[in-house]
Amino acid sequence: MRACLTVLVAFLVGLAGVLGTAGPASASNEIVIGVQCDRTGPTSLVGSVLCPGFHDYIALINSKGGVMGHKINAIEIDHEYKVPPSIEAYERFKKEGAVSIAVYGTPHIYALKEKLTEDRIPGTSPGFGSAAAADGQKYPYIFPIAATYWSQGAAAVDFAKKQLGGNLKGKKIAYIFYDNPAGREPIEVVEALAKKEGFQLKTFAVPPPAVEMGAQVLDIAQRFHADFVISHLFGAGPSVSIKEFKRVGYPLRKVVGLVWASAEANIIGAGGFGVAEGYYGMQFAGVGTDYPVLNEIREMYKKQGKEPPKAMESTVFYNRGVLIAALHVEAIRNALKAKPNGKITGEDVKKGFEHISNFSLGGLVPPLKITPTDHEGGGLVQIWQVKGGKFVKVTDWFSAYPDVVAEHIKNAK
Repeated sequence: MRACLTVLVAFLVGLAGVLGTAGPASASNEIVIGVQCDRTGPTSLVGSVLCPGFHDYIALINSKGGVMGHKINAIEIDHEYKVPPSIEAYERFKKEGAVSIAVYGTPHIYALKEKLTEDRIPGTSPGFGSAAAADGQKYPYIFPIAATYWSQGAAAVDFAKKQLGGNLKGKKIAYIFYDNPAGREPIEVVEALAKKEGFQLKTFAVPPPAVEMGAQVLDIAQRFHADFVISHLFGAGPSVSIKEFKRVGYPLRKVVGLVWASAEANIIGAGGFGVAEGYYGMQFAGVGTDYPVLNEIREMYKKQGKEPPKAMESTVFYNRGVLIAALHVEAIRNALKAKPNGKITGEDVKKGFEHISNFSLGGLVPPLKITPTDHEGGGLVQIWQVKGGKFVKVTDWFSAYPDVVAEHIKNAK
């Protein structure tokens, strides 16, 4: 496996050079970011779009001369959503001198949290676990930098409440989830809110890779008779769930998918926007193509005599990749303000993340503020709906039940 990963790293670094990113690391003028991805595993639907977005933003920065004159070298390894290759990739990044790591996957951030702390290298976990890492005092080197699963679960309950007339007392809410640590993580917050709001909660586990869930959907629709459904599926799962809910006649306007069940690819996989009409999806970055940073990336390709990549058409995942890269770059920029010679460490970049303030990337995200105590940035999300053949924004940026989420963060073990 190590030999295969080494070959893959060499190939991807070469590819990055073609796309305009920097070549092999040099201590004098290049800054290394380690990028984990799943391009060939069960969540490749996400990684094959999100990771190109990450690299395109780095290429854009390098095309402008880098960050304060220093080029960024983003080295990617495909871990196939498996933990052992993720750990091996981390060790490779460390040897290459990475000052930050874009971690990919909840099982992987759990596996790496002690290593990140021990080596003093910041790792990001945008929109996935561990939710407890929002507490920067307990987890100083992990940065969710977007709504965690606890914040997403709280927002989903709040949205269901509004859709059901402002009162959940006596209502039935189903929670269907991918049965792994990521899928299970929001449950404790949703359970706490069931007690607080007086609704009946029933959970429905879907075994990986979540391509079979007919029994669970039938149970939700025709036995449990759910008033609303919170869907926490990813990979192929969201598409399968949409098709199954449609098949049994359950109205999709009563389903909200958390952030990894809310992309164009999920809708297309279900049969298209016409099939998924009414379905709600949660977002932690903007949807669509009309953002200044995306215009800059398209212009970059135009100057190179190339067409923009097809990945840009899947705006949900692509835009998140751009956002994640931009936050790493912003943290590096903050670190370089103190050490303009470029000789920054993971510790410097950790402090750089904690000084990100009023960051919106031209409206792609809400004004984001990261502090030494809050590594999540407020837990803000938007809800978009499949309507008339496209995604339509339904809510502004919001967070929900901050007291409940804060209590879970405080008591997290």
